[in-house]
Amino acid sequence: MNANLLLLLNALSTWYMVGLIWMVQIVHYKMFDRVGEDVFARYATDHARLITPIVAVPMLIEIATAAGLLMARPGNIPLTWAVVGIVLLIVIWTSTAALQVPAHGKLASGFQPDVYSTLVTTNWIRTIAWSIRGILVGWALWTLLPAKV
Repeated sequence: MNANLLLLLNALSTWYMVGLIWMVQIVHYKMFDRVGEDVFARYATDHARLITPIVAVPMLIEIATAAGLLMARPGNIPLTWAVVGIVLLIVIWTSTAALQVPAHGKLASGFQPDVYSTLVTTNWIRTIAWSIRGILVGWALWTLLPAKV
């Protein structure tokens, strides 16, 4: 695949996830404690089922294109840039698997204030890591512009 196309797909998937993670962190997760205990288990189960296809495809595109950018980078984008991007994705995926998915699993059996608090707090790991990735891919796109504003 062409290095420019790899970077474009990586930037699109990264910025999609940046927007989504901020919405989830600031809006969606903040309202979990307002659902009501009698319906929370169903709400949490539905959340997990409905959010998966929305995040899975862009996350897979992002990690696949980030891996491709380790081998083929457009212009003078340094290898270090690609390595930092992959490290951030490792942080994101590890946090997702080790912290957020288990918390959602526990919440599927009913609202638990301590688990909810842990979910909101630990999700900042992903929010910050994706935001840094967004800045990194933005920088890469900026450096490739023929005439900078």
